[in-house]
Amino acid sequence: MLFDHGVPTEYTGSRKAGQLVESLRKLVAPDVSVLKSDAAIKSFVQEAGVGFPLFIGFGVDESSIAEYGARYKKKAWFSTAKDFSEDLMAVYDFDKIPALVSLNPKYNEQSVFYGPFEGTFLEDFIRQSLLPMTVPINAETVKMLKDDDRKVVLAVLQDDSDETSMRLIKILRSAANANHDLVFGYVGVNQWEEFTEPFHDSKSSQLPKLVVWDKDEKYEVVEGLEKLEEGDHGSQISRFLEAYRAGRTIKKTFGRRFPTLLGVNALYILLLLVAVLVVLMFFSGQGEEDRQPTRAHQE
Repeated sequence: MLFDHGVPTEYTGSRKAGQLVESLRKLVAPDVSVLKSDAAIKSFVQEAGVGFPLFIGFGVDESSIAEYGARYKKKAWFSTAKDFSEDLMAVYDFDKIPALVSLNPKYNEQSVFYGPFEGTFLEDFIRQSLLPMTVPINAETVKMLKDDDRKVVLAVLQDDSDETSMRLIKILRSAANANHDLVFGYVGVNQWEEFTEPFHDSKSSQLPKLVVWDKDEKYEVVEGLEKLEEGDHGSQISRFLEAYRAGRTIKKTFGRRFPTLLGVNALYILLLLVAVLVVLMFFSGQGEEDRQPTRAHQE
């Protein structure tokens, strides 16, 4: 738990020492940092590290993003830059202002938003930029997906680190760039077999395959495109998305409880409670044995 002026909130970030310190540094920093030189911008980016996305508003009024700086403080760094050179504009690949640059150093991704800076447009850009363009599914990113209301186009691979899978992930990134209303993710059986089991029957289905997952216990497949064949993956993904949007899918529900993080945590808690109960029973028994001779003597 984190206590901010006595107000408790649950800490859901990483337990690794470096990332824990980075999270705490971010929480005590201003909601929106004001940067007044190229040197200040470079220092801000360097000190922010790689654990969280960064947003730098070049020529953006602080009041335009203050609300989001406070709302998403636990998830990203926010800043505005008032004085900067054309060289820095080239570094961050924008050619006019105002421009909000999103950096995700952990995944080496960068994007630019030119507005409009009112309505839902700005927040949609910020929310979508909190995740990488293609999300590697693991324990950390599953937690992040809970806060995103979009469905996930999920590529189930045998091994997400082999050369063929890397090429497919690159194509998925292009599809994600053109379909911002969906999250695109990938997971390897070799990397997280328990997660992939509900989507992939190793006895009958072949990989790689695409599904649309609701992040709970339901998913959809496109009949005739259950498996991505060798060849032009780009056109196959396009046909898959076209069929999904046209409603030409088969809806499925997991036959057993999906292995969510909540289930894993509940199991750990149950095991802990059992262990505590066993210890209490043991010491209780020891205490009874110690008292027995005293009672006998008194009688």
